[in-house]
Amino acid sequence: MNKYKTVIGLEMHCELKSNSKVFSPAKNSYSEIPNFNISEIDMAFPGILPSVNKESVRSAIMASLVLNCQIPEYMYFDRKNYYYPDLPKGYQITQMHDPVGRNGKILIDMNGYTKEVLIHDIHLEEDSASLDHYIDASLIDYNRAGVPLLELVTEPCLDNAEEAVAFLEYMRLLYQYLGISDADTKMGQIRCDVNVSIMNEDDRELGTKVEIKNVNSFQNVKDAINYEIKRQTELKDAGRYNEVEQETRRFDEESGTTIRMRSKVDAIDYKYFVEPNIPKYRITNEWINEIKKTIPMLPRERKQKYINEYHLSEYDTNIIIKNKEYANYFEECLNLGLDAKISANYLIVNIIAYLNKNNIELKDFYLQPIYLKQIIDELTKGNISSKQAKEIFNKSLEENKEPKEFISKDNNQISDTNELTNIISNILSNNEEQITLYKNGRTNIFDYFVGQVMKETRGKANPTLVKEILSEKLK
Repeated sequence: MNKYKTVIGLEMHCELKSNSKVFSPAKNSYSEIPNFNISEIDMAFPGILPSVNKESVRSAIMASLVLNCQIPEYMYFDRKNYYYPDLPKGYQITQMHDPVGRNGKILIDMNGYTKEVLIHDIHLEEDSASLDHYIDASLIDYNRAGVPLLELVTEPCLDNAEEAVAFLEYMRLLYQYLGISDADTKMGQIRCDVNVSIMNEDDRELGTKVEIKNVNSFQNVKDAINYEIKRQTELKDAGRYNEVEQETRRFDEESGTTIRMRSKVDAIDYKYFVEPNIPKYRITNEWINEIKKTIPMLPRERKQKYINEYHLSEYDTNIIIKNKEYANYFEECLNLGLDAKISANYLIVNIIAYLNKNNIELKDFYLQPIYLKQIIDELTKGNISSKQAKEIFNKSLEENKEPKEFISKDNNQISDTNELTNIISNILSNNEEQITLYKNGRTNIFDYFVGQVMKETRGKANPTLVKEILSEKLK
């Protein structure tokens, strides 16, 4: 079988957060009621004029900065002219000639290597309406029409499905960390077009590009790419080169295959021209610098910080940074002066497990960092054991009360060296036979002594300190 090189490019669409739509005052929020969040502008009534949402432009500039793009001196929009039922105006307001960002790049961490992804451009546009198809009719919901949409176009620089999905997942994280989008695939806030071609290893020209439109989940992106690579490879191996043609396909989730929609021999002529109803305006250096100051620490930077400064494992770090709320919770613990490894362990082992079990989000979790501090402080001081800490953690969540309500002198761990030494001396004086056996090689009897101390103190003795004192006395 011939060996081929795979080349992949992505077009990622992400809906932005804002109070209103990008060119109209209609509310920008998800609604299950059709045609609820609309205005005359969205419906393209005669005489209407669009006005630009400044917050959407700000979000687009922030994304461009993070992607290391070149930002133009002036911001203006273009008309993309085509007819489709979900496009009420008969054109889309977008950016073609001078997008908000171009020629960018970003690094993503793969398994064992770092991949540089080149960005062709990123541009701001309005989303279309959505169509609901039935047996005998198709209905249009204009709620989505005019929602601010950020489209990111990569260069054909990705080598396989794993890199493509890793890039998409990291971009979703970036948008969430920046606070410019919830980037929720389940609510249709992210959609992706995938371009796949294969070429001989020694070829200099790219192979025939096949576009897969509107793939709606990252798993589907992976499956669509892998299927398309297999399909194109089999055709070429069979000598059927002419059957690998430039076309648009869709991914069928049930069969796990891509299905031909239409040929794409020539680029569609959208007759772009500058949008006449939106004057261009200058993007000042002052505004760019102001936006730069609001960019938070991003996932990759946090990963390096957690590993290098706090010595967390890469596994634990990846769990924390994969969710903005987890990372912010962890950062708040650090700001309160809590031990990084203990905080990370509580977050990963106890808190995330509790959230998943009870199907709640972290913002609704009762034990916020200020309350968790009450437990970790007592644990660090040696006043309570790990077992007691877990009991207090669970009790606090059961009754929605601060942990300090369940921490008292009665359940404090015994960590006084003198007190424990006296207790251990008494126990050893009554177990001379066991001491002799221990010194003759029966080292497992050590646990017997620890058990006697815990029994005498009703489980309150600091186990670490107990072992240290016993080891010294049994020398």
